[in-house]
Amino acid sequence: MSDHLVVCTHCGGVNRLPEQRPALESKCGKCGAKLFEGHPADVGGDLFDKQVSRSSVPVLVDVWAPWCGPCRAMVPAYEQAARELEPQVRLIKLNSDNEQQIAARLGIQGIPTMILFDNGRERARTSGAMPAQAIVRWVRQQLPG
Repeated sequence: MSDHLVVCTHCGGVNRLPEQRPALESKCGKCGAKLFEGHPADVGGDLFDKQVSRSSVPVLVDVWAPWCGPCRAMVPAYEQAARELEPQVRLIKLNSDNEQQIAARLGIQGIPTMILFDNGRERARTSGAMPAQAIVRWVRQQLPG
């Protein structure tokens, strides 16, 4: 098996994580933060692009806005999904109000929208609030083996 590239959600450092190393115990070589915290990080545009383009771990993005009721209602479910899916999948959040250009580039027409990226490419997307188990099931259905 090969090493994984994991982008730190705190500093954006790209970390090589050997396959045999316990991912949940690993820390960023640049800033020392845990690489996986079981909590989705709210990222800005530069960190979003780096997560999607440089990570060899699939990345699930929740595109949301603070004024959106369904987005706020889905927060606990997305956090629970992060605890279940990490470290096999990185979960992040992107505020569409703060990152309007990225939301437009992604073709976001409604929120919440979740987009699953794998190897830098969009694999799947779905819109609407979902409970945690539905998020986990949807992600696992989209990823190979």
